[in-house]
Amino acid sequence: MISSSIFPYLTAGALFGLTAGLSPGPMLTLVISETLQHNRTEGAKIAFVPLITDIPVILFTYFVFSRLAQLTFLLGLVALLGGMYVAWLGYQTLKVKAFAIEARVPKPESFKKGIFTNVLNPNPYFFWLTVGIPLAFKAYEASLAAVLVFFLSFYTLLVGSAIGVAIIAERTKTFLKSRGYLWIMRLLGIALLVFAVLFFMNGIQIFKTLA
Repeated sequence: MISSSIFPYLTAGALFGLTAGLSPGPMLTLVISETLQHNRTEGAKIAFVPLITDIPVILFTYFVFSRLAQLTFLLGLVALLGGMYVAWLGYQTLKVKAFAIEARVPKPESFKKGIFTNVLNPNPYFFWLTVGIPLAFKAYEASLAAVLVFFLSFYTLLVGSAIGVAIIAERTKTFLKSRGYLWIMRLLGIALLVFAVLFFMNGIQIFKTLA
């Protein structure tokens, strides 16, 4: 049974991982295009790219945030920025409509394309600086297990959902245009907005300590 101190971080990791894996963007576009152009194996390769490209991003944002953590004002500012970012993610997720892509490129270089795409994508940097690493720090206050569960649930859902999209895209092109997909994104959007409120509340609480 999962302890009450770990469950919030399991939930947060799963939510953000699933949202990142299913939301329209550069990585999902590559997953689908490589699958349609070649096969689901090529599409699935893209799903594993963050396991490599996120390492330097996480280390960099950890270094930056560990310095900010000593400055209460900046810590509160990061919490508010995180709330704004999560709220924007929630809004964008609620706005998602049918997702479609045409396949054109004949030569499979899926992994290389995925690495370049993710390295140049600003979203991972902003997510880890304002949301991911602050959550990891809070998880560490609970226990080391909470940190591990957060990262494990995040990447399991991120990679797993992207692989799922590749499998579905190979079998049928209708899922990303279906009502089921839209309902999933609506529910994720609502959940993200709830988390945004929690981030705002945390930021306000931090500023109150300065008063």
